[in-house]
Amino acid sequence: MTERLYIYDTTLRDGQQTQGVQFSTPEKQAIAKTLDALGVDYIEGGWPGANPTDSEFFHKAPQTRATFTAFGMTKRAGRSAQNDDVLAEVMNAGTPAVCLVGKTHDFHVETALGITQEENLENIRASIAHMVAQGREALFDAEHFFDGYKANAPYALECVLAAHEAGARWVVLCDTNGGTLPSEIHDITRAVIEAGVPGDRLGIHTHNDTESAVAGTLAAIDAGARQVQGTLNGLGERCGNANLTTLIPTLLLKEPYASSFETGITRDALKTLTQASRQLDDILNRVPTRQAPYVGASAFAHKAGLHASAILKDPTTYEHIDPEAVGNTRIIPMSNQAGQSNLRRRLAEAGIEVPPGDPALPRILEAIKAREAIGYTYDSAQASFELLARRELGRMPEFFEVKRYKVTVERRKNKYDRMVSLSEAVVVVKVDGDKKLSVSESLDESGSDRGPVNALSKALAKDLGRYQSLIDDVKLVDFKVRITQGGTEAVTRVIIDSQDGQGRRWSTVGVSANIVDASFEALLDAVNWKLLRDGAAA
Repeated sequence: MTERLYIYDTTLRDGQQTQGVQFSTPEKQAIAKTLDALGVDYIEGGWPGANPTDSEFFHKAPQTRATFTAFGMTKRAGRSAQNDDVLAEVMNAGTPAVCLVGKTHDFHVETALGITQEENLENIRASIAHMVAQGREALFDAEHFFDGYKANAPYALECVLAAHEAGARWVVLCDTNGGTLPSEIHDITRAVIEAGVPGDRLGIHTHNDTESAVAGTLAAIDAGARQVQGTLNGLGERCGNANLTTLIPTLLLKEPYASSFETGITRDALKTLTQASRQLDDILNRVPTRQAPYVGASAFAHKAGLHASAILKDPTTYEHIDPEAVGNTRIIPMSNQAGQSNLRRRLAEAGIEVPPGDPALPRILEAIKAREAIGYTYDSAQASFELLARRELGRMPEFFEVKRYKVTVERRKNKYDRMVSLSEAVVVVKVDGDKKLSVSESLDESGSDRGPVNALSKALAKDLGRYQSLIDDVKLVDFKVRITQGGTEAVTRVIIDSQDGQGRRWSTVGVSANIVDASFEALLDAVNWKLLRDGAAA
């Protein structure tokens, strides 16, 4: 018999506590839709009345299968639950569930709130009872519970028992400071159950300050807790919350959890997890973490030649799950550690068949090693690798020739007497025997300066003759710069991510002592790869 485990997502509330993160109402709606499709049980939308965005979001609350939840705090001492205006804001959001945070650490009660322990207990009892009387599903977030338990176990237990006895559907144990280790979380959670709060009414909320939030959550489940709180991509204050993109597949795919529990998330929905993770990064304008478990671009990347050779025979030799189970893909990157089997596999993925023993294979490997020695990298620039390999194989068509380019950067005052920067790029290419000169500035439609690389990109893609229609949908979506050597001999590596109208995304690399030259090399590779993939004639 399996037990039901409930997934509670707090990306839109606790995740918004991340430094530099502020969701707009449309962004919250998009994330809520994704979470609902994934199959989480609860979506915590924020704190009504805390800020205009949260208030607007609850006013325009999406219709979800998941239980939509508002967050707030227990009533303040000296007033009734019915007459607390902060509590009223939360109630007025009209959500079917309400999660209230309250103190359970005596130090915080007396120092932060400045009230007696008994007054705090009454605040918890009265607030939860008020929610239940209004027909809401009540949750109690026991703030600083683990620290409170270690400091004064009887009082911390009194607090959670008060919430449970007042009718809370869930009592959630919070490791607010993130400093409690998994073994402690297990033992204290077990003690709470033995004190009278049943496991099927108990939740866990961990923070990642010791890099063990996921492990702590699993420890609480092992002890008997049956609600799991966390955020997509581990967003959250300081070091973040328990990462649901790691917890969810662990619970669905790893034993003993997979056969012991059922959740609201199906195996088919699990295949959308990588997409959900990357959608959140897109909304936040962040580059996804390559090494993220399950959903990272490197989670199933096999660089060493020995590994890649074994993967060709049986993927389970170096993969703990099938990447497709979470919507991810296997990658055999190219680097100076690659062997010929690795190389042939990567070439085959690019549509290039090369028989074993072909003399071009060692030439390609040597070219990769030589270029990586001076700063190139092909792990994260697969498109540039493909072009390099095709050139060594004599299979790279020539579409156009760059005769010259020039970039100027000017600093001047505008009509408002403000100093502004302006870049101008000139690119001369030869297509079908005709020279074409293109000029572009770095200003966008709003008049903001986008820099010399932007000007170069626009100039290069402005007039490529008969190839123009094939590159009109290409846009630069990410630009990364790395200094590979220090001092006066510094070398700059630029990696550019491009995307087209078909949703294809590819990475190219350029290296030079000059950042503009390195950028232009990467831009050239990006355009050539696009023309190659679209079948342009040489």
